[in-house]
Amino acid sequence: MKAFFSLLALSLITLNACNRPTEGEAKGGATTPLQGTWKLLSGTLIEKGDTTVTDYTKNVSFIKIINDSHFAFLQHDLNNGKDSTKASFSSGGGTYTLKDSAYTEKLEYCTAREWEGNEFHFTVSIQNDTLVQRGVEKVEAAGVERLNIEKYVRVK
Repeated sequence: MKAFFSLLALSLITLNACNRPTEGEAKGGATTPLQGTWKLLSGTLIEKGDTTVTDYTKNVSFIKIINDSHFAFLQHDLNNGKDSTKASFSSGGGTYTLKDSAYTEKLEYCTAREWEGNEFHFTVSIQNDTLVQRGVEKVEAAGVERLNIEKYVRVK
């Protein structure tokens, strides 16, 4: 009988270990397609009728890292400040929620401090290894209200 209970206890411990989320899984046990590292390819800003398109494959690099509860972004120039543009670095991060295609970021940290504490509501779509994020960025403290459309590719 003692051997039976020992075997039962060992079986329960093994089953419990098999049910734990692994790295990259959401708290609910399923990995969302949004999780991972994304490289920004292009960004389109539309503000007060003016459209600005930035190619992030040339002079600047921008990545976004998303886990099961948080996101972070990092951007820097690729010329180490050795050309006509000034050296730049920016970063930020915080928590996010995702329900279907509704993605909301709560920015907790940012090199542009007036952006901290704001929520940004986006719609996301993923096809193959491409993520498109679209939404309005509104930051009263910075006088910003614009439509932002970003296209990312998954980093492998």
